[in-house]
Amino acid sequence: MTALSTNQLEAFWLPFTPNTEFKRNPRIITGAEGMYYRDQAGRKILDSSAGLWCSNAGHCRAPIVKAIQETAATLDFAPNFQFGHPKAFEAAAKIAALAPGNLNHVFFANSGSEAADTAVKIAVAWHRARGEGTRTRIVGRERAYHGVGMAGISAGGIGTNRRWFDALTFPASHLPATYNRAEQAFSKGQPVWGGHLADELEKIITLHDASTIAAVIVEPMAGSTGVLPPPKGYLEKLRTITEQHGILLIFDEVITGFGRLGAGFAAERFGVTPDIITFAKGVTSGTVPMGGAIVDRRIYDQFMTGPDHAIDMFHGYTYSGHPLAAAAACATIDLYRDEGLFERSAALEPYFEQAVHSLRGTPLVQDIRNIGLAAAIDLEPVTGAPGKRAFDVMKTMFFDKDVVIRIAGDCVAFSPPLIAEQSHIDEMTGKLAEVLKAAA
Repeated sequence: MTALSTNQLEAFWLPFTPNTEFKRNPRIITGAEGMYYRDQAGRKILDSSAGLWCSNAGHCRAPIVKAIQETAATLDFAPNFQFGHPKAFEAAAKIAALAPGNLNHVFFANSGSEAADTAVKIAVAWHRARGEGTRTRIVGRERAYHGVGMAGISAGGIGTNRRWFDALTFPASHLPATYNRAEQAFSKGQPVWGGHLADELEKIITLHDASTIAAVIVEPMAGSTGVLPPPKGYLEKLRTITEQHGILLIFDEVITGFGRLGAGFAAERFGVTPDIITFAKGVTSGTVPMGGAIVDRRIYDQFMTGPDHAIDMFHGYTYSGHPLAAAAACATIDLYRDEGLFERSAALEPYFEQAVHSLRGTPLVQDIRNIGLAAAIDLEPVTGAPGKRAFDVMKTMFFDKDVVIRIAGDCVAFSPPLIAEQSHIDEMTGKLAEVLKAAA
């Protein structure tokens, strides 16, 4: 494939990217298969981050591709406002079957950001439908990422994502972040220290009163901020406190869902069942955009009390449950089952943990965290230039080492597809070690 010219690059404003720098020396991907990307020269590049935490089944898997192609040729679009099509119902049933407890109703969106907005709106509307319309406050957490919709930014806790848009956010309270390097450095799996931080929710409730709080939304494992596993006992405490005060608990499982932590959802791994789960990314293995919220039966039933002709929830998207996305979701979930990829993820976790923690002592490494098939390596920042260290490492890994990595600030995150072999784990960690030693 011919390299793109400067003029061809100019029109696209890339998200979360320094565009001027990128267009001087672009990192262009033109193909993918299994564990690898290809560039314009045909070079194979190992994907150590499953795209953006989403290609859990690997790239261009034949059963998913076939399902998308056949659906595109049969039903390109059908409205899900007042109508429906079979694949949307099938996809919802498959997703609900993976969820724990009574989470058995699925409201479709098109991304994790839309899923967060959907969950928050459902939570507020549910309280109002029950006659508790004063419950409008959302409680999030510092360092949390719930996408870039206004609900996600309001409840989220990453300052750079909020700074320019703070005037547009709604009032929200924030729990403290669960990470403390002095107490948790180089922990493996769930850290022992930090469960008590869930008790901070009681202080927020005392300040604002439970009658004003609709929901608490947290990532079971905070991913985009740099893989922060929940401290032992933390999620259990949040569940107990929210139940005591009639507050809904929302798990943002956009990253943790569909095998990343060795189970269908993190809620299953941790044995804590929330009232709503948001999902996206891995539901279609990244092939077609899809997201949504899985809600408890009692939440759904509360909206089903009006006259037959009346809309029960004034929310939705043109492409909610789009035929291609629904077909991709069905095929992806079947592939996870047929190849035992959730079980494979769980089985590979100990090797993955050992490999990433072998980087301890490597120059520039300040901390390492892991859980499931997700890990983060904090790097020593360049003085006066936050984020530059990891940015330079990311470019070197791509151009010189043939590996795509995910970075967040001065943190490198690994989250390989669930089809990874031990050799792929060795390659990504080994090459990172080489780059860090050369950069020190």
